[in-house]
Amino acid sequence: MLDLDIDFKEFFPNLDFALSDMQKKVITNVVEKDSTLCIMPTGSGKSAVYWMAAAELKGISIVISPLTALIEEQVQKIEDQGYETLKIHGGIDALKQISILSDFANKKTNPRFIFASPEKIATDGYFEYCLKQRKDEIKLIVIDEVHCVSQWGMSFRPFYKRIPDFLDNLYGEGKWARVLALTATLNPMELTDICDAFRIKKGNIIKQTILMRNEIQLHTMKFVKETEKEEKFWEIIKMHRDEKILVYLYRKKGERGVDGLAQKALDKGYKAALFHGDMTAKERMEVVEKYKNNEVNIVFATNAFGMGIDIPDIRVVIHYMIPESTEQYYQEVGRAARDGGGANAYLLYSNKNIDVKRTHFIDRSFPTEDKLREVYKNIGKRAGCRVFQYFDNEDIQECLPYYMKCGLISIVGKGFSGLSELYDIKDTELQKYYDSTEAKGYVKTMKNNGITSQKLSEAVYHAVLTGEAKLKKALERWLVIEVADTDISEDRMKIMLDDIAEKREYKHGLLDYFVYLIEDNPNTQQLHQEIARYLGMEKYHLNRIYKTLDGNQVRSKSEVIICDLLAKSGIKYEYERLLEYEPGKKINPDFTIFLEDGRELYWEHIGMLGDERYSEDWSKKMDIYEKYFPSQLIKTYESGAISSDADKIINRIKNKV
Repeated sequence: MLDLDIDFKEFFPNLDFALSDMQKKVITNVVEKDSTLCIMPTGSGKSAVYWMAAAELKGISIVISPLTALIEEQVQKIEDQGYETLKIHGGIDALKQISILSDFANKKTNPRFIFASPEKIATDGYFEYCLKQRKDEIKLIVIDEVHCVSQWGMSFRPFYKRIPDFLDNLYGEGKWARVLALTATLNPMELTDICDAFRIKKGNIIKQTILMRNEIQLHTMKFVKETEKEEKFWEIIKMHRDEKILVYLYRKKGERGVDGLAQKALDKGYKAALFHGDMTAKERMEVVEKYKNNEVNIVFATNAFGMGIDIPDIRVVIHYMIPESTEQYYQEVGRAARDGGGANAYLLYSNKNIDVKRTHFIDRSFPTEDKLREVYKNIGKRAGCRVFQYFDNEDIQECLPYYMKCGLISIVGKGFSGLSELYDIKDTELQKYYDSTEAKGYVKTMKNNGITSQKLSEAVYHAVLTGEAKLKKALERWLVIEVADTDISEDRMKIMLDDIAEKREYKHGLLDYFVYLIEDNPNTQQLHQEIARYLGMEKYHLNRIYKTLDGNQVRSKSEVIICDLLAKSGIKYEYERLLEYEPGKKINPDFTIFLEDGRELYWEHIGMLGDERYSEDWSKKMDIYEKYFPSQLIKTYESGAISSDADKIINRIKNKV
C-alpha cells in the first residue's frame, strides 16, 4: 500500500508543496493498476504526477515531449531535485548524441529520466537500439501533451502516432511498460483515438473533477472593422502595461502578424519580444528566460508558445485572431494564472477572422490533389524498398500520413544513407556488408546480402556501440520505406481525398461550435461552464466556481470562508464527499470533518431556505442525518455573520466538542 505523503517527502524533499488528492489518485492508478490517461487542467501539477509515479516504479522512465524548450525546462526542474537525466533533441550535436546514447547503453551513465521528442523516437534507430539494451530497467513511458497523438486534434503531430510501434520494437508486442499519458484537454474523438492507440481501458481514464479555470476572466469582443479591433487591442495593452502579457496570433508575417505587432509594440516603448516556430530552439529559450525574468513583459507568439511552458505569473492572454477550436482556446488561455492568482483573457475577432481561419488556416492545412500527386513523383520513382529523408521536405511531411493511409507507403524500419561513413571496422560480418557494394548504399547493401533493414541497421548500431566500427560523422535519421506503386491510382486517391474531406469537415465543425459558444455565452462564468461541459465535466460540478486557499473549488463564497478557516485551523476535511446511509443510497455533506479519534462530523451550510424545492430537499436530508448519523451534524446558515459563526464551530471542533 502506497503512502504517497511520506514517499513524496522522501523522494522530493526540496519541494514545498503537498500532492493533491487528484495527483495521488493518478499516481496510485498507474503504479498499482495499469497504463493511465490523466486529464488535468493547465497548472494542476502534471509534472509532479509523472515524477512521483516514476519514483515509485523505480527504474528508468522515458518522457516523450513535443518541444525542445519543454524538454530543457523539465530536465532542469528534475535535475534540481537531484535526479540524473538524459536528454536527446535537435539542439545537441549529432555525434554528441551518439556518445550520450552509447554511454547509456554501456551503463556508464544511469539516468532516472530520459527525455526525447516523438520525432526522435520514430526516426532514430540508434536511439531505439541503445534503449533496447536496457529495456528491462525502463518501467514507465510518459507521453506528455498526449493530445498530439490524435489525428482529430488541432495539435496533431504525425510521429506521436508512431509511439506504439516504437514500444512494440522496444519491448515486443503486448509487453510494454506502463504508460502514463498526460494532457489538459481532450474532446471525445481524441479520447477514443488515444485510448485505442495506447490500450488504455476506460477504468484507467482519470479526469479532474473540475476542469474550469475560473480564476481567469474571459472577455470576448467582436468587431466589424480590423482598425477598430487594433485600436481596442492597444487600449488593452495600455491598461495592463505593467503586467505580464501573452498575445496569440497565428500568422508570423504581415502588419498584424507576430512580426508586425511586435515591432509596433517596441516602437511604442513596450518591453516586447516575439516567439514562433521558425526561430531556433536557442532563440526561443532566450525569449522564455527573458519573459520569466521580466526583461520583457509582452510576448507576441504563434501557438508554438504553449505546451508545457511553465511561467506562473502571466496575468493577461490576448487572442488577436480567433483560435481553431474550443480546446485550443482553453489550452492557450490556460497559460495564464498558473500561480493560482487572478488573470484576464481577451478574445478579439470579427466575421472576417472566422472566414480566414476556415479558408486560409484549416483548409490550407490539408494537401490538394495536385500537391499529393506532385510530391509523390519524388517518392514513387520506383517501387520497392528505399531510404527516405523525412525531415528535408515539409511537403513530404504534410503528405506522408495520407500516403500511408491509402497503402502507397509503409514504414518498415529506421536506417541511414549507407555504410560509407564507417571506418576501422573490426566486425567480420559488417566488413562483409561493407565490401558488398561499391557505393555502400543502404538498400543495395540489403539486397546484395539478402538481409532485412532491421538486420543491417542493428549490425551497424552494434558495431558502433561496441567500438567494432567508427564513424566519420553521425548516422542520419532516415526512414526505411516500402513503396507500393510508382503512380497513385484513382482508388488510392479517393481514399486520401475522402480522408481529407472528413477531417476538414470535422475541423470546420470544431470552429463553428467554438464560435457558437463565445457568441451564445458572453458572460465569463457561463463560458467557463459551457466549455467545461463540452470537455466532459459532469453537470453536477459546473457550479463549483470559487477556489479556496487549499485548492478546493466550491459553490459559494460562504463555503470559501468555511474551507479557508478549516485549512488554517489544520482540521482535516473533504468537500462534498459522498456518504452512504443505506446500501446504494448516498448523500453528500458540504464538508466531512475527520476527527483525530477516528470519528466523522458532517457540516452543512444552508443557503437557500427561501426556495421551496431547496427547503423540501433539506428537510429530507435532515431526516437522514437524524436517523443514521445522530449527533454528527453541524449547521451554518447563509448570513453576514458566516465568518464568526464558522470560527466558533471550528473552535468547538478543535476542543473535541
